[in-house]
Amino acid sequence: MDFRAILMGTAFALMWSSAFTSARIIVQHAPPMGSLALRFLISGLIALALARAMGQSLRLSRAQWRSTVIFGVCQNALYLGLFFIAMQWIEASLATILASTMPLMVGLIGWLVMGQKLRPMAIAGLVLGLIGVAIIMGSRLEGGAEVKGVALCLVGALALSIATLSARGASSGGNVMAVVGYQMLVGSGVLAVTAWAFEPWQVSWTPGLIGAFAFTVLVPGVAATWLWFVLVGRIGAVKAATFHFLNPFFGVLVAALVLGEHVGPVDLLGVAIVAAGILAVQLAKQPPAPMVAARADVR
Repeated sequence: MDFRAILMGTAFALMWSSAFTSARIIVQHAPPMGSLALRFLISGLIALALARAMGQSLRLSRAQWRSTVIFGVCQNALYLGLFFIAMQWIEASLATILASTMPLMVGLIGWLVMGQKLRPMAIAGLVLGLIGVAIIMGSRLEGGAEVKGVALCLVGALALSIATLSARGASSGGNVMAVVGYQMLVGSGVLAVTAWAFEPWQVSWTPGLIGAFAFTVLVPGVAATWLWFVLVGRIGAVKAATFHFLNPFFGVLVAALVLGEHVGPVDLLGVAIVAAGILAVQLAKQPPAPMVAARADVR
């Protein structure tokens, strides 16, 4: 993994994690699914306009369309939709930590359901991650976090794992920004129909809402998603997912700085354990470095 990929992955993790803080602000003033549908509509149109300005084709191959639809439904509609709803009842820092369980879920499902063999490091990482999540959830539930919010986040993280597995096929055609735009519009359409059916449109317009909405459209919306596709295309989905181990740290930090959310010693311990587990699982998936035999010249 080269230095540029490391910078891209770190920037992605920071932008991605910040979305939970801005989302927490948004759902205090606007309906979650309706506001998220509007966010994806605006972000998607911006992304398609940028794609045209960059000279990218707006036509996708059949494989790209399939992956784009899966990504749009699983990530934008299910994952983020469920997290937006959940953050009416739980804090942004807890949502970030639960979202970060995606690499653990991928490894656990592959091991238990699909019969994939795991290295000892990966098994240890899964155990560590589950212990860390249990520590954090136990502390937060005792502190008053709503069980329904936690449950929605876990279902959303499962949807994100499916979206991640489809990302490489979506970015293989080169027109990355167009793919970003289309998958956002797919998510917007699904969320708009759901919001129309189940949510009243009641908005309390405040400077905080406007600022948080603009931020979430441009930074986690367009910039982070585009960067993710580029990163996956550059180093692959497995290596790119390694950077999710930074999400608990960044998410808790941003929520504490912006929202003033309390972070106790138990939270920090749990975050460190979860991050270590995620990193161990992802590192265990890396192919071993090729052995280079030394050759001595005999003169």
